[in-house]
Amino acid sequence: MHIILRYLGTVAAVFLTISLVPGIAVTNGWVTILLIALVWSVIVMVIKPVLSILTLPITILTLGLFSFVLNALLFWAMTLIVPGFIVTGFVPALIGALVLSILSWLIHKVL
Repeated sequence: MHIILRYLGTVAAVFLTISLVPGIAVTNGWVTILLIALVWSVIVMVIKPVLSILTLPITILTLGLFSFVLNALLFWAMTLIVPGFIVTGFVPALIGALVLSILSWLIHKVL
C-alpha cells in the first residue's frame, strides 16, 4: 500500500510540474502522465545513484551544482523514453526537474 501511495504522490507531482512549468507538455493525457511517473521513479531509484557516483568528481568541483544539471539531463532524457512527453529545451528541463523534485519531496513528506 505504501508503494502505491508513493507512486500516486509522484503522479500528482508530475501533473503539477506539467501544469506549472512552461515548455513541458504531454499529448496523450493521463496515460502519458502515469507513464512519466513510472519512468521517473525507475530513473530516480536505479540510474540516478549510479550516475551520481560516476559524476562525483565533477559535482565536488562545482560545489554540488552539477547535480542540478544531472537531474535536468535525466528529465530531458525521459522525452526519448516516454512517447507524448515534450520538453522544449534545457531550461524547461532544468526548471521542471527542480519543481518535480521539490513537489515529490513535499508530497512524500505529507503522505
